[in-house]
Amino acid sequence: MGDAGDKVEVLNVNAPHHVTRVDRAKYEAVRTLTLSALPPGPPGITAAALKDAIRPGLPQDLFPEGKTLGWWQKCVQLDLEARGLVARLPTRPLTFHRTA
Repeated sequence: MGDAGDKVEVLNVNAPHHVTRVDRAKYEAVRTLTLSALPPGPPGITAAALKDAIRPGLPQDLFPEGKTLGWWQKCVQLDLEARGLVARLPTRPLTFHRTA
């Protein structure tokens, strides 16, 4: 995962004052795929449907065989929610959509 320049700070909507540094390339790959897969408003899609939608576009050099996708998907989703770019609806299961 290289030096500090290869990291990006992520937020967590559930822990507003907590900042974590993660691998920039993996974060940006999942972020781009997530934002392109999420609908622009309600009713949104579930986390499982989102995972299915982004899996085909994953760079294999970063995510061989899709490994660790679930963790990265959640990391990016929580960060995008904290930044106000993604909203979660109070459905069961939870659904998500882009806000901007």
